[in-house]
Amino acid sequence: MGDASRLRFLLDTHIWIWSLLEPEHLTRKVRKALESEGSELWLSPISVWEMLILVDKRRLTLNIETDEWLKQVMQNVPMREAPITIEIARLSRTVSLAHQDPADRFLAATAMHLDLTLITADPRLMDSRDFSVLPNK
Repeated sequence: MGDASRLRFLLDTHIWIWSLLEPEHLTRKVRKALESEGSELWLSPISVWEMLILVDKRRLTLNIETDEWLKQVMQNVPMREAPITIEIARLSRTVSLAHQDPADRFLAATAMHLDLTLITADPRLMDSRDFSVLPNK
C-alpha cells in the first residue's frame, strides 16, 4: 500500500455504496479515512454506471427514484469526479490484474493515473502492485 497519509482516495463501487447505504460493512480504518477532514474523496463515473446496472438488475434497491437519489448523494457527500481519459483507457489494458473485468480495470487505471489510493474490499484488486490500495478487511 502507498502513502495513505496523503488522504486522496478513489472509492471502489461497493465502498461508495456501502458508505451510503450499509456502513456496517466498512472497517474502522476505512470509515476513519472516509470521515477524515483531510480526506479528498474521488468517484469514478464507472462506479455510477455500475450502481445503475445494479439498480436495473434489482441487486440494489433505493428508496427514491435513481436520478433523484444520485443528485442528493452528490450534493450531500461531495466528491471529486475522476475523469475518464485516453490515458486511463490505455492504462486499463496494461494494469496488472489477474482478471479482465472492465470496471475494475478502469478503476485501477484511474487510481494509477491520478495517484489515488483505491479503497476496496475486492481481493482481486488488493493484490496489484501497480497502484496504492487501502483494503477494507
